[in-house]
Amino acid sequence: MGLTTAPFNAWFFAWFSLAPLWIFIINNNWQKNIRFALVWGVGYHGLALFWITGIHPMTWMGVPWLASILIAFFVWVFITFWGAFLVIVWSFLFKLFADKNILIRLLFAVSLWCGLEYLWSLGDLWWTSLSYTQSPFNLYILHLSQFSGPNTVTAILVLINGLIAESFLQFQQKKSPQVLLISTFSILIISHFIGFLMFSKPSVNLPENELKIGLIQGNIPNTIKLYPEGWRKAIEGYTTGYQRLAQEGVEVILTPETALPFDWDDLVLSNGSFYQAILQEKIPVFVGAFGKENNSFTNSLFTINREGKTLNRYDKVKLVPLGEYIPFKQILGKFINRLSPLDTHLLAGKSNQNINSPLGKPIIGICYESAFSNHFRRQTQQGGQFIIIASNNAHYSPSMPAQHHGQNVMRAIENDRWLASATNTGYSAIIDNHGVTHWISNINEYQLHSDSIYRKNTATFYVTFGDFLTPLLLVLSGIILVSKI
Repeated sequence: MGLTTAPFNAWFFAWFSLAPLWIFIINNNWQKNIRFALVWGVGYHGLALFWITGIHPMTWMGVPWLASILIAFFVWVFITFWGAFLVIVWSFLFKLFADKNILIRLLFAVSLWCGLEYLWSLGDLWWTSLSYTQSPFNLYILHLSQFSGPNTVTAILVLINGLIAESFLQFQQKKSPQVLLISTFSILIISHFIGFLMFSKPSVNLPENELKIGLIQGNIPNTIKLYPEGWRKAIEGYTTGYQRLAQEGVEVILTPETALPFDWDDLVLSNGSFYQAILQEKIPVFVGAFGKENNSFTNSLFTINREGKTLNRYDKVKLVPLGEYIPFKQILGKFINRLSPLDTHLLAGKSNQNINSPLGKPIIGICYESAFSNHFRRQTQQGGQFIIIASNNAHYSPSMPAQHHGQNVMRAIENDRWLASATNTGYSAIIDNHGVTHWISNINEYQLHSDSIYRKNTATFYVTFGDFLTPLLLVLSGIILVSKI
């Protein structure tokens, strides 16, 4: 299962890689199940998230080389076992409630996995849902997320794996698995066919809804970003990029997360070259910088109009644990330095922010927020017409921005919205509402790109009703469980 994500991208493995765990759980006792679930969970989450070790070396932040290795190892182990714990809980509960009736067993297994993923997504450590193993390559199946969000895809994946496992168990017991095998292939084909029909539905992109957007990929390595050399390079690169894109006739420009690593109000007061370019070219811009809230900083995206006035500020809601703040600081703070470059804790934004722009209502995400589907659904419900995502992505191997791009593809499909992402070092991209990538940048290069996205006002079933599938499955499982007591 760990091979399904970047850099390997063997997404098709997800359709049978859970089956061995399923078989093992049915055939063995509690102790063996927990051990095997731990191995499976570490294998999946550990391999998929190995890119997190790219935070080493942190010597540029003043962290000694050995301490840098220890921090990187701690972070990787922590998030790996956090994901593996979910697999252990699922295995335990699945074994506990396993029924002799195969249909009931399938229902319990799918319900439990979806329920646990839902609970997991409510926290701060969230990335490796089973559903994202299919992104960005299996666009057909991803379209089913328009019904009930990413858990729709997760449910189908668990169901297919369960049918394969149960077919093997039937064969093991010298029973005919024909019905189960036919059901497996039927569900697999029908689900993809429905997704294909949804994917094939043409989008109505009216000329009046076109928005010409410019993206700047600054390519400022983290090793210099927070020092005078990086400041000069950022101001020069983003000022020049803004001017060139303005001359190409774009209507709005998007910069990456903390493209200008300063307090934006201080930049306005200093009347620097980037701000002067806005006043001269008069093109609105979404600019990544830091904001202030009392004595704390926020990781923010500022909406600046053609006169250089700050219309509003979006503050990042989902901060990166161990990167932008330390969870359980009283305990962990004694052992690990905060990885954020700021001298104070970043302050999380409020979830009910309502942002507008001169050219339509955006749906905004900053970097890590791409993993949280409900964050985008909520803004789409509020009338958001297009998605913009500003990210950093620096200091990691290319597998991290590739996985991040996969998350962005899912958010575009679920909400039926065009998406523009600007990152510091890649991958910046333009994605349409069917998840098709119209343009993607090179990695670790300074790049400018102008393109068209389209404002939309549609509402998918998921946007309107949310993840109704998970509670429905859990209620059905609960009714069956109670009836058997």
